[in-house]
Amino acid sequence: MFQPPSGAPDATDPPSNPPVVPPGETCLAQERCGRRSTISGASELVAVLGDPLRHTLSPAMHNAALQELGLDWVYMALRTPPGRLAAVLEGLGAVECRGLNITLPHKAEAAQLAQELSPLAARLGAVNTLVPRAEGGWFGTNTDVEGFLAPLRSCGVPWQGQQALVLGNGGSARAIVAALAELGMAPILVAGRRQENLDRLLQACRGWAPTLEGVAWSENDLRPALGGSTLVVNTTPMGMARSGDPEPTATPLGPWDLDALPPGATIYDLIYTPRPTALLQQAIARGCRTIDGLEMLVQQGAAALRLWTGLGEVPVAVMREAALHQLAIQSPGPP
Repeated sequence: MFQPPSGAPDATDPPSNPPVVPPGETCLAQERCGRRSTISGASELVAVLGDPLRHTLSPAMHNAALQELGLDWVYMALRTPPGRLAAVLEGLGAVECRGLNITLPHKAEAAQLAQELSPLAARLGAVNTLVPRAEGGWFGTNTDVEGFLAPLRSCGVPWQGQQALVLGNGGSARAIVAALAELGMAPILVAGRRQENLDRLLQACRGWAPTLEGVAWSENDLRPALGGSTLVVNTTPMGMARSGDPEPTATPLGPWDLDALPPGATIYDLIYTPRPTALLQQAIARGCRTIDGLEMLVQQGAAALRLWTGLGEVPVAVMREAALHQLAIQSPGPP
């Protein structure tokens, strides 16, 4: 049975001063946060596994938090090609890695490889966080739902009983449906361009999201769905900045679609490059409340860090600052 780790410093303890680097050890300058950290012979490892990982913000975000907490841990991005996840997990377990984030394309496979799953991860069939078990192997859970919900819970809107519309039926849509069901939103509509994928999502989720309904991605169906929705969530990659296209103008909804929204609607785009996306720019011009995916990234990372360390509180503001700084200095590209 999974139990949180013990022995981590209390979150209220002040961070330790940057140590003097002894000969033979590596110093990592962290100019983005004005901090310095060291890797010693006793440093513990945490990491993110995925492919590609070139533009991930997670190392900057987590290493800033680890230093703030005074932990002699280092967080690394370990590119893990498809077909290699099982071997990588076995090796990292053997060297007593303290925790892992899992990102594309491995979330479903990680759920199959974990020796124990949280009820949420089992329901979603997807894992984004692994914690080592005392008896060996990995405990898998999913903090994407918690990360997604954090900005919604802090904005003071009574979401229960309100209609939500999810755009897209890909890998992230199932976690978003679970989050909206946890908020008590009803009905939850999902719009998809491919009927077979939409049917598959509905079949997988209706057992625990009974108010879930599918919507065809057509003007006749989408505009009425938008007109009754208090919250619209974009889970598609449309509008994401990429190399060679740092400011894309494509959006999953056009101005005509957005005009159908009720007053005071909230638009939540899981994309956070560029900031704001073209979709959110158009929504802002129409007076909508807008949220992008950066806060979801920060909050899901903070939830994972709490699991790895056993701490009740972690420095979320430090993580946010580091993620924003790293985002500002790196070249546009997929997260």
